[in-house]
Amino acid sequence: MATVTYDAASRIYPGSEKPAVDKLNLEIADGEFMVLVGPSGCGKSTSLRMLAGLEEINDGAVRIGDRDVTHLPPKDRDIAMVFQNYALYPHMSVAENMGFALKMQGIPKEQRLQKVREAAQLLGLEEFLDRKPKALSGGQRQRVAMGRAIVREPKVFLMDEPLSNLDAKLRVSTRTQIAALQRRLGITTVYVTHDQTEAMTMGDRVAVLKDGLLQQNDTPLNLYDKPNNVFVAGFIGSPAMNLMDGKVTSEGIDVGSYVVPLEASVRTKLGQDAAATIGIRPEALRIVSNEENGLTVEVAVVEELGADAFLYGLMGTGSDEQKEIIARIDARRPPEKGSKVKLAADPERIHVFSTSTGDRVSG
Repeated sequence: MATVTYDAASRIYPGSEKPAVDKLNLEIADGEFMVLVGPSGCGKSTSLRMLAGLEEINDGAVRIGDRDVTHLPPKDRDIAMVFQNYALYPHMSVAENMGFALKMQGIPKEQRLQKVREAAQLLGLEEFLDRKPKALSGGQRQRVAMGRAIVREPKVFLMDEPLSNLDAKLRVSTRTQIAALQRRLGITTVYVTHDQTEAMTMGDRVAVLKDGLLQQNDTPLNLYDKPNNVFVAGFIGSPAMNLMDGKVTSEGIDVGSYVVPLEASVRTKLGQDAAATIGIRPEALRIVSNEENGLTVEVAVVEELGADAFLYGLMGTGSDEQKEIIARIDARRPPEKGSKVKLAADPERIHVFSTSTGDRVSG
């Protein structure tokens, strides 16, 4: 087992002036499950490939444990990688695929088979050991790819969007299996995904990247409750946080038809008449009576999900534009489509950001 350290690590692709990964500083503890998440092109896969030795590091360093592996070839880094496309040999059986790396290391056949059987038992693959990959489902193939990594007993697991090729239901069950297996094995794991729900449910900590820069690195709950900036606030959470621009008044932030209440210390920090962005999670909004202070929205769609329901409404912004607002509502008493309702925010669950910098202002 080992820690992983990115020390101001950068990667600039030939022909590009802008780094794909820009001075990444990240400490991953021994046995930790770290998830790198962000939109396409943010640098998460490049960061993983830098650790694997598949991408050159132009500046900075990467360490596994006490070893500087910045310029070591992949085979000398003691890592095992699980890819999005499984990368199984079609002419080999499941057992042969799982034990192939051990065979290349010259490990005796009986010892190889023992390790393969142990991994197969962990993954529920015992009955499939003699089958070829083409006879397996997508989820089973992904478990074989996991088994191939497990038998090597590496210091670090690297996983690059391993669930992308699975259907929605299988993704949910497989991510649970991977997270449980990682905790059982205790092997340091770096996991890349573009799916923030995957990141939130699997990671001990989550690192959010944008344009090659680390935006925030924290536990899933802290990312959700205290996002560092507008980007993290809008990216983490499903449905997404409502973000609205307004102006600071003596009572709060005026967003048009609604003055959102704000504590005095935050108003003072921003300054009277300053531009500010407020963030409100869907669950922090509630329907109030027409006489109360609230945001008037026209109901566009109500998603009824059984235990929960989400109202998608349109609010006027003072111009010809309309902004979408999402609120979690009582699933048993949803308003009618096309009707108008008032929504008010829980004052203790309002996030405030500087409009000019995008950084968090509230505590």
